[in-house]
Amino acid sequence: MRRNISQRHGTPGSTKPSCRTARLGYPPSRTVSVAPEPEQPASIMTTDYLKKILTARVYDVAVETPLEYAPSLSKRTDNKIYLKREDMQSVFSFKLRGAYNKMANLSESQLNRGVICASAGNHAQGVAMSAARLKCRAVIVMPTTTPSVKVDAVRAFGGSNVEVVLHGESYTDAFNHAQMLEKEQKLAFVHPFDDPDVIAGQGTIGVEILRQHSAPIHAIFLAIGGGGLISGVAAYVKQIRPDIKIIGVQTNDSDAMARSLKAGERVTLSDVGLFADGTAVRLVGAETFRLCQQLVDEIIIVDNDALCAAIKDVFTDTRSIVEPSGALAIAGAKAYVERSQMTKNPVRGETLVAVACGANMNFDRLRFVAERAELGEAREAVFAVTIPEQRGSFKRFCSLIGPRNVTEFNYRISDEAEAHVFVGVQIGSRSESGTVARTFEEHGFKTLDLTHDELAKQHVRHLVGGKSGLAHDELLYRFEFPERPGALMRFLDSMAPNWNISLFHYRNQGGDVGRILVGLQVPSGEMDEFRQFLATLGYRYWDESANPVYKLFL
Repeated sequence: MRRNISQRHGTPGSTKPSCRTARLGYPPSRTVSVAPEPEQPASIMTTDYLKKILTARVYDVAVETPLEYAPSLSKRTDNKIYLKREDMQSVFSFKLRGAYNKMANLSESQLNRGVICASAGNHAQGVAMSAARLKCRAVIVMPTTTPSVKVDAVRAFGGSNVEVVLHGESYTDAFNHAQMLEKEQKLAFVHPFDDPDVIAGQGTIGVEILRQHSAPIHAIFLAIGGGGLISGVAAYVKQIRPDIKIIGVQTNDSDAMARSLKAGERVTLSDVGLFADGTAVRLVGAETFRLCQQLVDEIIIVDNDALCAAIKDVFTDTRSIVEPSGALAIAGAKAYVERSQMTKNPVRGETLVAVACGANMNFDRLRFVAERAELGEAREAVFAVTIPEQRGSFKRFCSLIGPRNVTEFNYRISDEAEAHVFVGVQIGSRSESGTVARTFEEHGFKTLDLTHDELAKQHVRHLVGGKSGLAHDELLYRFEFPERPGALMRFLDSMAPNWNISLFHYRNQGGDVGRILVGLQVPSGEMDEFRQFLATLGYRYWDESANPVYKLFL
């Protein structure tokens, strides 16, 4: 492997990307500039990552994964898209590379004392398998919100060498607890991303990509949680093939790296979304942040609907199911191409590589994925339409839908003058929802486009009914809480007993968070107490009391 590239070595740290913008946005119209950093000397890359990556000890346990052409996705995007199948590792994730490389480089005395790590799941499985291979003790701290499929896999891979500790509701909680145990038991900490040996282990993916595809590559897309994967791949690729763009992808509710690059310093998020649990990191690493500042060309932000659509895309081309974080790079590549279509230089006919980095999917979560994939692919648009209560108006409205497939249709009489319809229709492109809405309006039907309204997508489509005359002083709130056994009852126990619940909707979708819609009757004189209740509740919430969808259908 080294002979193939030894003559192409560059000076470590000699390549700086020309682009100093992190484009944060999905849909593509959102773009945020990153303040330029001061010019830094070539010696900024103080660790010789090229050497560390080429000498990384990963292949004792990891395999060289294939770089597979995605024919369906390539045809739809008018580009050549390749998937780097890290979901095919024995632990179904790239994390094995960095974990083993770190542990294999520990001293014998460190291995004899044992190791400890904190992880949402994939890194934990890598440490567990590495501990079994190296015959050392491993304490693995995981958040209580970790899907059971990952917890069970950790125990299976590590066997008697591994002790699993469940603590806290986020990676940060687990990390802090692991640091305490590290000091108490004098264990060696195996960081999931902020460690040169871990970064170098992940960087071997870059070596494989360039060897597997020697022809030009326009860009490589990589998921970012704490930054270990993108830092390792970028540290290698930017020294060997600096023309290749390195593009990170994050979700809009776990975008710590994007915010940090924009601010010019590491930013700690107050909370993170848990759908893409493998990349739900509140604070990125110091070393990974430094490398991303120097080597990453841009970061693209996508939402959960885009992830669901990308999971479906991977399944269509490979018949494999990746986890949400594993689909991040694919969703980012699609968003990158779509954004370019709105410019004078659309991306067409280029080679794009997306790293499918994990497949530890909780099977129950597929219910949510299947429901939201059509929205993420812009294949479904959702509308609230007001129609007059006149003979023939309902049929006239239906005729405007034309040959489009109807995905949902809810009707509720409102009064003698008008009725409200909640309707979902299949569309061919993201812009088509606006066309459909304008068509309805032009024919006299007042229309709201709800395609991006979370209240409508999560709850209202299951609740269409009408407001009760008994629901006076009603406030409407959406809440999210970590989904685990007993969580719903704990949520209900936290509600103030003197406020009547006038509306309640909860649907278990197999995800890491539970989503609840609650109507609460709160007298005006008790609003200060209610605001104090929200401040101390500890759950994410959204006030939907002014949402027009609520006024129409609930």
